Amino acid sequence: MDTIFKIIESIKAFLLDIGELAQFAGRFFKEVFKRPSEYREFLRQCFYMGNRSLLLVAVTGFIIGLVFTLQSRPTLQEFGAVSWMPSMVSISIIREIGPIITALICAGRIGSGIGAELGSMRVTEQIDAMEVSGTNPFKYLVVTRILATTFMLPILVMFGDFIAIYGSYLVENIKGNVSFLLYYNQVFDALEFGDLIPATIKSFFFGFAIGLVGCFKGYNCKKGTAGVGLAANSAVVFTSMLLFIIDFIAVFVTDIFYDL
Repeated sequence: MDTIFKIIESIKAFLLDIGELAQFAGRFFKEVFKRPSEYREFLRQCFYMGNRSLLLVAVTGFIIGLVFTLQSRPTLQEFGAVSWMPSMVSISIIREIGPIITALICAGRIGSGIGAELGSMRVTEQIDAMEVSGTNPFKYLVVTRILATTFMLPILVMFGDFIAIYGSYLVENIKGNVSFLLYYNQVFDALEFGDLIPATIKSFFFGFAIGLVGCFKGYNCKKGTAGVGLAANSAVVFTSMLLFIIDFIAVFVTDIFYDL
């Protein structure tokens, strides 16, 4: 009986979290159009988030390209279809692997950072001090960070996709003596706008989700200093789950569009 009550309480807490997150998102859309606009803070956050994640995204993308090609090449060789490698790798990475892997990396790198930063500001009463001094902390701290993640993630995804495809080219160059020009000609012949546009659009939603959840968990941090770690941890877990849901919806909608 106690187990049932615990499950019910967990479901209730989860649904309350969803409702509060939706209310938080509504406040963001209301505040984002209000003046004054914090352009300097927005640009600083863009540079900060992009600069901190660039190397990690590059290394991860490069390894994904290498591993994906090394794992796929023997199977394609059995069917005599190694020439399809550039098109298969590019479509797979650009449509699905690149956006979701980059988003998960940024959820762990950026989302947890935002949750911990805003959580520590809430615990040390810096946010309360900003409210007392007449500054709008939501506009300055939350809106700028959500906008920064929304606009920076697609750029990181494109960069990671390029590095992953380059890693795939290196394997093909070593194993099959394929030239750079030939490889990338086959890549661009295989790609269409129908591959690029949905992946780019969902990258904006991924970035928005990372910023929104990170700011929500940090801004509403409670329970003293222990809550800072909890805010950072829950931001990563909640964001990761939300990313997979958004990805499923995006793939489902894209599939319907292709059927039409």
